Amino acid sequence: MFWGWARVVGGVGLLAVLLWQVGTGPFLAGVRLIDAPALTAALLIGVLTTVCAAWRWSLVAGGLGVRLPLTTAVAHCYRAVFLNATLPGGVLGDVHRAVRHGRDAGDVSRGIRAVVWERAAGQVVLVAVALVVLAAFPSPVRPYLPVAVALLVAAGLAAVLLARVLPRAGRSRWARGLRTAVADVRAGLLARRTWFGVLVASTVMVAGHLATFLVAARTAGSDAPLSRLLPLTLLALLAMGLPLNIAGFGPREGVAAWVFGAAGLTAAEGIATATVYGGLVLVASLPGAAVLLARRARTPAAGREAASASGC
Repeated sequence: MFWGWARVVGGVGLLAVLLWQVGTGPFLAGVRLIDAPALTAALLIGVLTTVCAAWRWSLVAGGLGVRLPLTTAVAHCYRAVFLNATLPGGVLGDVHRAVRHGRDAGDVSRGIRAVVWERAAGQVVLVAVALVVLAAFPSPVRPYLPVAVALLVAAGLAAVLLARVLPRAGRSRWARGLRTAVADVRAGLLARRTWFGVLVASTVMVAGHLATFLVAARTAGSDAPLSRLLPLTLLALLAMGLPLNIAGFGPREGVAAWVFGAAGLTAAEGIATATVYGGLVLVASLPGAAVLLARRARTPAAGREAASASGC
């Protein structure tokens, strides 16, 4: 409960600071600039990224021993994207699909772990793509890239060493957790039947999100070359991993304002771009609202049929 409120307060605080610094103009301009071609592109890209997300989730869940048909995964992913885009924190939709799938499969623990590991795989691929792009193109963070790479390598080595040092035998909580994590990674992510699909799906998803951000930048009126926009939009995309947002808004707009301004553009342009992106993502997630409504419509109907049967 505390962390849930902390995320909400953090998101509200970030938005308040942005509004204090630049006013409502860039946000309103971003909303007004959204047009039909941008919405169409976002919907099409959204189909691709959602299907890839569902495919990745299905592969990881299957590796962990909890079957998940692709069609079911697509419906759950659309619903999760819609909930993530409309509720505080940006992760409640993923929590919902994890618990729901776990209950349907009869193993809530494995259902939750499947979502955690497939999301973790996506973040690893996103960071890897970010390092390549930020190294290839100029950006405000390029001077700090060697330090960031060194820290990431050190963290990875520390995790590997910790996994080797901690005892795997025994019944302690740490030992059980370590054994489960190692087994999950081997079966769900690194197994021969899963790793390539997880990699391809994650890479396509990153490309799709970046493409949507670039569409948002052009819709917001930015005429900067793609080589200049790509690292800036990627940094804003990385900021979305922070669970401090209100319906998606917060860190994304703050980082976009900073990197666009530091790159010689304007903070207002960065905020407008991030606002357009938020609107495009929301529209692209609307099939998830249809899934949610269809689910609620079926539930009362099922309840009435059960009551009628019991009455007979």
